[in-house]
Order: sequence, then C-alpha cells, then structure tokens
Amino acid sequence: MAKAQVGDIIEFKDGLTGVVEKINENSVIVDLTLMENFKNLAIEEKTVVNHKKYKIIHSIGEEK
Repeated sequence: MAKAQVGDIIEFKDGLTGVVEKINENSVIVDLTLMENFKNLAIEEKTVVNHKKYKIIHSIGEEK
C-alpha cells in the first residue's frame, strides 16, 4: 500500500476528502477545508487518518 505524501489529496471515511499536511509513522494529518461542503458538515478543519484507512485520489508525484 502506498503512503500519501504532503500535498496529496486523499479520501477516507465514506467520501470525506482532504489534503495531507503532515506524515506521521502510522497516520497522516489532513486538512478538510478543501471540500466544497466543508462548512455544512460541522466538523473540525483537521483530522488524523491511519495509513490503512485512506485512498490516494491525487498524488503530487503524478504532476512531475
């Protein structure tokens, strides 16, 4: 399984998406404000997601 890099867009937990801001040993910290409906969801701006629980939607490595 590929681990996300800083700047990658990931999807997790039934369709939530966000931008990876920091990589930890077992998880990533994700900024959720990218989502168009973020303000309607009443959730925190950032969250922690385990490496096993997300899918990379867009990798910054694809742009090079």
